[in-house]
Amino acid sequence: MNAIEVTGLTKSYGDVHAVRGIDLSIANGEIFALLGPNGAGKTTAVEILEGFRTRDSGSVNVLGFDPQTEGNKAREWRNRIGIVLQSTSDSGDLTVIETIEHFSGYYSNPRSADEVINAVGLEEKTRSLIRKLSGGQRRRLDVALGIIGNPELLFLDEPTTGFDPEARRSFWELIKKLRGNGTTILLTTHYLDEAEALADRVGVISAGQILEISTPADLGGRSTAQAVVSWRDGEKLFSESTDNPTAFVNHLTASFVGEIPELTVTRPSLEDIYLTMIGTVHE
Repeated sequence: MNAIEVTGLTKSYGDVHAVRGIDLSIANGEIFALLGPNGAGKTTAVEILEGFRTRDSGSVNVLGFDPQTEGNKAREWRNRIGIVLQSTSDSGDLTVIETIEHFSGYYSNPRSADEVINAVGLEEKTRSLIRKLSGGQRRRLDVALGIIGNPELLFLDEPTTGFDPEARRSFWELIKKLRGNGTTILLTTHYLDEAEALADRVGVISAGQILEISTPADLGGRSTAQAVVSWRDGEKLFSESTDNPTAFVNHLTASFVGEIPELTVTRPSLEDIYLTMIGTVHE
């Protein structure tokens, strides 16, 4: 059984169709990144999966549970999931360890508070008040609260917003470690490099519809897209799109003695493909 199965999901707010017939499957142990611009419908879709919003139609199965119709099992189900929201507000007068230990009491099989603190890199802030944490440290605490229950499925909403580059890389290693331990992760992010570094598959949503689901390497035909070869000859920069960059560079080599100045060979980045996809929808 997949961790998440969604078929024909719809949700409207009056005349605004936020989600228009989404189909989605996420395998157990997979990191899946849902990408889309603001207003695309991704937040609505994820909040339905988390049980925070009701749907208009379609079927939703999250860890074998329908968040909308099986209310009598909701507590048992929530014991199996973790959620890191985009922003949270907790008591600033509690310490890091007090907050994590308090939240651990909500779960039947929590992880050790010390283990979680070490996992998110807050060892030196264990006794610090929350209100004295930096933005990046506060975000690490959010993640700690999301994983303290030892979840089978973790929802991460823009988890590294406000992180400096070093903190983001450390966080990526934490997410990979969680996946290695069998946790399924649904990630929403505006950072395309983050999706590429972490996700087994990505889905692009725009105007309430899934445009494509694929691996980061293959999304939008990226792996077979033409390469762009660029080089300098004297005062001028040149570039050429080609399906056979190796043959083109070999041909180019004959025109130069030694190295080809400023030679680069590039294919479209994930960001290039993503922007093309959502741009096409809105044209």
